[in-house]
Amino acid sequence: MANGIKRLGIATAALIVLAVIGAFALSLAIDRGAMRQAVEQQLRAATGLELTVDGAIDVAIFPRSMVTFNQVRLKGNDDGDGDPALRVDRLTANLRLLPLLLGRFEIADVVMARPAINVVRSPDGESNWTPFVRSLTRTMKPGLDDQVSFSEIRLQDGVLSYRDDSSHIDEHLGDIDLSLAWPSISRTFAAAGQFDWRGERIDGSITITDFIAALAGDRSGLKLRIAGAPIKIAFDGTVANKASLVLDGILAADSPSLRNALRWAGQEPPGAGGFGRFSLKARANLVGPSVALTNVNIELDKNVAEGVMTYTVAGGHQGLQATLAAGTIDITPYLSTIRLLASGARDWNRQLFDLSSTNPVDLDVRLSAAKVAIGSSMVGRTALSANLRSGALALSVGEAQIYGGTARGTLGIARDKDAANVKAQFQLSDVELESCAADLLGVRNLSGRGDLNIALEASGSSPFGLAQSLDGTALLTGHDGAITGFNVEQLLKRLERRPLSGGGNFRSGKTPFDKLTVSVHFADGIATADDIRIEGPSARISLTGTASVPAREYDLKGVASLATASGAAAGFELPFIVQGPWEDPLIFPDPESLIRRSPASAPLLDAVKDKKTREAVRSVLERFTGGKKPDTDADLDIPPRPTPPTATPAPTEPKAN
Repeated sequence: MANGIKRLGIATAALIVLAVIGAFALSLAIDRGAMRQAVEQQLRAATGLELTVDGAIDVAIFPRSMVTFNQVRLKGNDDGDGDPALRVDRLTANLRLLPLLLGRFEIADVVMARPAINVVRSPDGESNWTPFVRSLTRTMKPGLDDQVSFSEIRLQDGVLSYRDDSSHIDEHLGDIDLSLAWPSISRTFAAAGQFDWRGERIDGSITITDFIAALAGDRSGLKLRIAGAPIKIAFDGTVANKASLVLDGILAADSPSLRNALRWAGQEPPGAGGFGRFSLKARANLVGPSVALTNVNIELDKNVAEGVMTYTVAGGHQGLQATLAAGTIDITPYLSTIRLLASGARDWNRQLFDLSSTNPVDLDVRLSAAKVAIGSSMVGRTALSANLRSGALALSVGEAQIYGGTARGTLGIARDKDAANVKAQFQLSDVELESCAADLLGVRNLSGRGDLNIALEASGSSPFGLAQSLDGTALLTGHDGAITGFNVEQLLKRLERRPLSGGGNFRSGKTPFDKLTVSVHFADGIATADDIRIEGPSARISLTGTASVPAREYDLKGVASLATASGAAAGFELPFIVQGPWEDPLIFPDPESLIRRSPASAPLLDAVKDKKTREAVRSVLERFTGGKKPDTDADLDIPPRPTPPTATPAPTEPKAN
């Protein structure tokens, strides 16, 4: 056995030596000129490309049989700037060994080192590659007896440039490492590999089931895969390119962050919130510059919707139209960056709007949803449309079930240099005033049901700037509700009996009403009361004055009166004042009115001009308000007096009734 193995090893070694000697002898016998000429003819016959070799041509027989062409380009073709459609630093054609031993030269595969592919598309849809595609179509026409093919073409460290001036597209792919399975017996063409695109490494593959039909523009099966960190895209369908490019099939896309994917694609998404996890699956039909998506199933930030979409590119102009329906959607992430109020404060946010970014895509979206979440609030059935064109947003709410009622209206936002112009018109019908007033007006002591109509417009570079320039009107009507924080009836009855017994707590209880009317107009951020009336079963209230929107403060005066059994206001009336911040205003009776109603204290008002009785009035006011004494004569609305040369002792305070 050992001798047999030894003899086998010796025989194998002898065969290897003989093969090496034979290959070396063959290399001396082969006509290198004929070999180079045969390779050139096969490249031209297989690809239909006329190549021009500007550099040296190297022929190797042993240990590998190959022909290497240096500095190769397509013959007589450039894009008008002197750049050829194809330029290769080094093109190597590897030969099949068995045919070579029989004296025939057949290419096994081709390697292109550092190829530079230049594609320029003209406005008529033709490109600098059109003549070569037609030539390749004729070359690969079925039924030709002399048809030549080889198995693979590899591209190493290549670059591709694509320019379409009519569509303003200029793309560059770098570090291309692809393997092209060139059709031989089968008609299938496939390519797979990697390339750099916009700073990301992308894995890509494409399969054409009938390459000859595709070259002729006829329908052929197509599978396309693109996968990278920003996004994954897959298409499985058919392709044709007779009069224009036509694709029909199933499109799927997936991205961990749509915001990052859009930025990678050259689109800046609005705001800084949302646009996270994204997936889409739809039936896609592309005809020329327009792609229609049907049976759309789209998911964004855990919001799922179905419908149809259309994306169009024409003359460098991009547009997206969509009609979608959803169950429950949460729009909180997209509104989180709209901070009207400064963090941790009641002041308006003074941070400037970022109006520098522009969105080149025009949007026309119609959305219907069973429920819409906005922060902690939930809106019922909603139908709205959004139109974004040239940076101007128009939002229309056809119907929204909100605050227990319905809402309709429009919102427009346009950019004017560094400022945002905002216009809003909304009608809220039969809503719950408690939640509506708290969310929209910052008023948290109102309940009942009612209607709200607003028509406002403003212009500014920040939320504070919008508040300063606010103009328009607002009308609130309510019924069967209450104002919490004080009981007008109880207060009026107590003060009617004892006008100066107001040292108790006024800020408790509630005042019910049958009818509420608040009509105001806005001018440069100041809201002026046109008609504010509150009519209850036992009391009536009317208010006049202003409210500052920038400062978020009230400066109102009102009159509260008791109602008789017949419902008419009569009898005791109490003027009062509302001042302070919207969130927690101060409401207190007019001191002068109370003092005049007191038989024992009314004469004091006539004596306030006498410096000897001024301190007595102060004592009365202190007892009434329960607070500290006024510090100045201005607090008592008393004209200033000259400072006496010497201090005058204060008179003894009279006893108040």
